[in-house]
Amino acid sequence: MSLLQHLPALQVAVPLIAAPLCALMVRPQIAYIFAVLVSWITFAISLALLVQVLDPTQGGPVVYAMGGWRAPWGIVYVIDPLNALMLVLISGMAAVVMPSADRGIAVEVTKRARRFFFSVALLALTGMLGIVITGDVFNLYVFLEISSLASYALIAMGSGRRALPAAFNYLVQGTIGATFIVIGIGLIYIMTGSLNMADLSVRLVGLRDTAPVQAAVAFILIGAAIKFALFPAHSWMPNAYAYAPSLVSAFFGATATKVGAYVLIRFIFTVFGAAFVLQQMAVGWVLIVLGLAAAFAGSLVAIWQTDLKRMLAYSSVAQIGYIAAAIGIGNHESVVGAIVHVFNHGLMKGALFLVMACVILRHGQATLATFRGIGRRMPVTMACFVVAGLSMIGIPLTVGFVSKWYLVLGSLEADLWPVAVLIVASSLLSAVYIWRVVEAAYFERAAADMKRQEAPLLVLIPTVLLTLLCVVLGVATDFTVDIASRAVIFLGVMQ
Repeated sequence: MSLLQHLPALQVAVPLIAAPLCALMVRPQIAYIFAVLVSWITFAISLALLVQVLDPTQGGPVVYAMGGWRAPWGIVYVIDPLNALMLVLISGMAAVVMPSADRGIAVEVTKRARRFFFSVALLALTGMLGIVITGDVFNLYVFLEISSLASYALIAMGSGRRALPAAFNYLVQGTIGATFIVIGIGLIYIMTGSLNMADLSVRLVGLRDTAPVQAAVAFILIGAAIKFALFPAHSWMPNAYAYAPSLVSAFFGATATKVGAYVLIRFIFTVFGAAFVLQQMAVGWVLIVLGLAAAFAGSLVAIWQTDLKRMLAYSSVAQIGYIAAAIGIGNHESVVGAIVHVFNHGLMKGALFLVMACVILRHGQATLATFRGIGRRMPVTMACFVVAGLSMIGIPLTVGFVSKWYLVLGSLEADLWPVAVLIVASSLLSAVYIWRVVEAAYFERAAADMKRQEAPLLVLIPTVLLTLLCVVLGVATDFTVDIASRAVIFLGVMQ
């Protein structure tokens, strides 16, 4: 029983302690096995926490006071339906991707870097888990920096010469975003003398008309938008995802920007208050306009990419736009759609980047030319691309349809039918770049020397698993929609 009570602390402590231990392991194979076990343990902990939060006898969120110091004096970990779902997504993606790492990094990571790859990957996992579980805004910033520093290192481990510039560009823009966030946190601390999210939500009520608080809103939301890769602050992401090792792209594509979305949602709805931010400060319309611009700009640029990892990165810019627009609308249906899309897009993009990893393992690159005739040479891999691609478009019976359905419902509920039309129209652009790959794979002739060979099972099985989840959770929608609905109610969004 005592162990169950400490699960919130173990969720972060286990990968944090394991990270330096991995660095001490001389043989990469031992570090790999250890990292896989740790990722599975963190996933099991997150599932246990989700069960606790959804238990009707629990009577509210799970609150864990670090060192016995209760809020607002000490740091507390708070698990509610929103971050419980996020913990499952982050740890679940780590548990799925990590077993592929032994074979997956063989082509793209230099031998010298492999020893430290798993250590840095666990640090990135620690940071992301800490961001979503903490109930303290400065602690959130600390974990954000841990995750970011590890992310820069993982991207730089790519074997291509462009990996280092991509990591440096991400470092510069990520540092700017983090600086904006910490300045905002400093302003609200000066005004309130508190860093606890729940305490801030009460103390800020009477201070919303003050210049420092309004400046804090601007600083924090701009910083979160950079981390979120919201257009036009997205320029770090395409190169970072394109030149990072493919398994790193799969993990970050499924989690990193989703954590940015979580930070945005948490500050708007929990700390500052949705009515104040979205309506009084008119941030809602800013998010809607930027979100729709991202949906079209990201998809249009993706259409012309020949490097398919860059294509998927620009596709993420578009999908992030949907989430931002849904947050900006701010009603029950749209915020449910935003949360569901955060989770569902993680599945879709994780599957698609793992497809890229499979192709790179066999053919050394993932360009449109590489995919010519690959449907007959790697049929399972290409089938996974087709299913995940259909989900990205939003075809019924896939997870992409579920979340976009709620986005459209939220728009119509707010009498914003032009927004609903634009969401559907921009989704159709996804069909264009997905079709370009499908056409090359099934209707063009393969190179004469291309062998019929799938990727190793350690990489192929996680790809198939995520692809199946794109269909299973698109049919059995109760899991994500029910948790998202509970999260929205907990955030105080009215029906």
